[in-house]
Amino acid sequence: MLDNAIAAGIVPVAIAILISGIDDIVLDLICLVAWIHDTWKPPSLPPASLKEKRIAIFVPCWQEAQVIGQMLEHNVSAIRYKSYDFFIGAYPNDQPTLDAVLELECRFGRVHLAVCPHEGPTSKADCLNWIYQRMLLFEEDQDRPFDIVVIHDAEDLIHPEALRLINSRIENHDMVQIPVLPLPTPFWKLTHGVYCDEFAELQLKDMRARGWTGSFIPSCGVGTGYSRKALEKLAEVASNRIFEPSCLTEDYENGIRLHQLGCTQIFIPPDPSPKGLVATREYFPSTSSTAIRQRTRWVTGIALQSWQRHGWRGGPAVLYWFWRDRKGLLGNPLSMATNLFFLFGLISWIYARYTGQPWGITQHPIDSGLLAWSVFPQIIHLVVRMACVQRVYGGLFALGVPLRAVWANYINGVSSIRAIYRYAGAQLRHEPLVWVKTEHAYPSRETLFAHKRRLSEILVGSGYVDADILESARTTKPAGMRMGEHLVRMGAITDEELYEALSLQQSVPSGRVEVFEMNANLARALPREVMERWSVLPYRLQEGNLFLASPEIPCDELNHELRGYTKMSIRFRLVTPRNYKELTQALHA
Repeated sequence: MLDNAIAAGIVPVAIAILISGIDDIVLDLICLVAWIHDTWKPPSLPPASLKEKRIAIFVPCWQEAQVIGQMLEHNVSAIRYKSYDFFIGAYPNDQPTLDAVLELECRFGRVHLAVCPHEGPTSKADCLNWIYQRMLLFEEDQDRPFDIVVIHDAEDLIHPEALRLINSRIENHDMVQIPVLPLPTPFWKLTHGVYCDEFAELQLKDMRARGWTGSFIPSCGVGTGYSRKALEKLAEVASNRIFEPSCLTEDYENGIRLHQLGCTQIFIPPDPSPKGLVATREYFPSTSSTAIRQRTRWVTGIALQSWQRHGWRGGPAVLYWFWRDRKGLLGNPLSMATNLFFLFGLISWIYARYTGQPWGITQHPIDSGLLAWSVFPQIIHLVVRMACVQRVYGGLFALGVPLRAVWANYINGVSSIRAIYRYAGAQLRHEPLVWVKTEHAYPSRETLFAHKRRLSEILVGSGYVDADILESARTTKPAGMRMGEHLVRMGAITDEELYEALSLQQSVPSGRVEVFEMNANLARALPREVMERWSVLPYRLQEGNLFLASPEIPCDELNHELRGYTKMSIRFRLVTPRNYKELTQALHA
């Protein structure tokens, strides 16, 4: 009986998979033509002398107290651009996030809190609209308008060159999209690997093809730069709402809206530079449950809400991409069904071999030619995806694409089914769809270090040392000695200047700690062996924060070990070796 059902279901599923596979091959051919005509040559980085427009970076938050501080600390120190400000949106019923942003406001003059007037969560679009209003008030107060608005999330790793790249392209375009790529994770993390695979293909192939075919380019939600003219157009036609509050994927919606308004859009292909691909990097969900929750929102917004709002209106290119964006409503569950068919077929074949009975499925008429033709486009698609993944993550990681594709079928299939169920239920009950929050994690300090400005760049750019002296120091530096230490020994800079530069690079506060500021009892809160091994010294306890003085840059291993001794929030302060010696001598006197 089950064999009959499986055999009957294989044929229609194979036909649907074949149609989708032919569509994928058509897109691959479009990409091949574009590549032959050299239309996808990666752009060069703009010159450093290009005049900087003022950029406002919007970061909407809901329960992001654990990551927003790390995000701002790192990006403020890493971004190679001067004329920008962060506007952080938060809700009045999210006190931990409010406290975290208020603290950051005190530390960084370019960080500004934007409090929504109502409790959250509502939608990301609603939060962004209130951030926009906060920016307008700031402009009135400062009499300094912003030229560009860039959207980011609380877990984003902004590339040091990203703002310069957006600044260089916004003159001729109303929307500029920087690539978005997941950070690499170990081979065995299948769920995050699915994100790596899909985003590599999306950014290297699909997003570029949209522009080449003349269709709309959807915002990726982060790394998107809007010109002031584009924002004013959006505000004018939508009662000052630059983002549609009812949309769960306001980024995709804005791509459509700007295209309909005649605004020009551009996607900047991933561009290899000395500091890696110029792209926004972040960690995506690493468990199936969180991935399904996030993708349910994506499917609901991109496939269902956009269908309701825009139907099938537009030119041939727009309609083609509507088809590609929405075909997953059927294709994703069917792809999951193929996994189940294969699993059933394998188990029944093993059982037949073990018992000596004929394989049940072969007793029913199935067109083997149809099955072969449906499999062929999938093989081509896997090869193309592996090539894209190899370009970003390397050949070894690309070998796992076929395995992760099976897992992706499950995640995407469940997400599509849940999206249809959730959307239909909301429509029947006349209820709004609210912002479904995804848990965020921020990269480790070691991962972040690759994106930070070099210490030598900060020393020269901030006027601590001349470029000629630095070049001379490179040739005389003894092996094994750090450049900063060598410059101090040369007399080119002082200890205090070196630690000010390190503070800028690492986003760790620096400055002298006086002996009278120390609490002798608190200074013994950690084991002496730990303090001596890591060169850290507790000196203050304030509002649940334990302040540590150290002449060394804190690392992830140190943070992990300290968690075994205290549950308080750790705050580091960089002090010069001389100041640290004074403190330790006073403690043991």
